[in-house]
Parts: sequence; structure tokens; C-alpha cells
Amino acid sequence: MQFFGGSEISPSPPPPTVSGNNAHMLYVFNRNGVCLLYREWNRPLKTLNPQQDHKLMFGLLFSLKSLTAKMDPTSAEKGNLGVPQLPGQGCSFHSFRTNTYKLSFMESPSGIKIILVTHPRTGDLRESLKYIYNLYVEYVVKNPLYSPGAPVKCELFNSTLDQYVRGLG
Repeated sequence: MQFFGGSEISPSPPPPTVSGNNAHMLYVFNRNGVCLLYREWNRPLKTLNPQQDHKLMFGLLFSLKSLTAKMDPTSAEKGNLGVPQLPGQGCSFHSFRTNTYKLSFMESPSGIKIILVTHPRTGDLRESLKYIYNLYVEYVVKNPLYSPGAPVKCELFNSTLDQYVRGLG
């Protein structure tokens, strides 16, 4: 079952935007800010302990979502900076780029947040993030042994995710 435009996980995932493995890190957070999954592929510098890193990333997302909603030129109701918005409500961001990395972001209607940090040359990853979310639903959420809100420990999901992300640009 696919939750973004279709009925099944596509047998062929979205094509890579650049050849090679340019993915550095992937985070999956639930709506409460609990990190359900963290994976690294190409992260040579380790700067924080994992808990600090997760809090920093979730705080960054929270701030960016609030800022984009506040700066939205099309909405008359700006709301207060820092007040969370429902998924799909107001202005949102999909990615930002620095000289050393690109952060791509997707939030599902249920509040699951997926963040993929890649090389700055990487193109638009919205379809890839949707594909990753659909993998998460199929292999984790539908798993009768998985407890919602618990860290993801599904080997089939992890191996499928690794294989897909290693092929991304």
C-alpha cells in the first residue's frame, strides 16, 4: 500500500538524481520528536553524541517549519513563531542546501518526519523520500511485532533502505 499517489510500493523506485552514493545520514522522527531511526552512510566527522544530535536536528526542523509558516507571503494568518502546524498546513519547506550538504525533508500526514542529508549536488529528493516513507509503512508500521513509537529494529526494512539509499545521488 502506498500512501503518496498509488496503491502499491513501486517495483521501480524513483531514479537517482546523481550517480553514486551521496547520502550521509537519515533520520526518522515521530510527531513527538522521538527519533525512531538514525542511519549513517558517509559521515566522516562525528560531532555530538546521538541524543544531542537527534535533539538538534528535531529543533532545527521545528524552527524551520515555524519560520517558513511565519514568512509565508500568501497567508494572511501568520500564527505565532514556534507554534506547531499540522502536516500540509501553511507554507512548508522541502530542502535547503549549504556548501557542504543538502538536507531534504518530508512530513507524512501522521506526523512522521523523514530527513535525508546528502551531498550538496544532489537534486530534488521528494519522490525518494516518499518512497522511503512507503518502505517504512510496509516493513515497519504493518509489522505486527512493531510497537508504535519504538525504535525501528526491522532487519528487512534496514537492508532494503540501505540498498535503496546507497543507489541515491
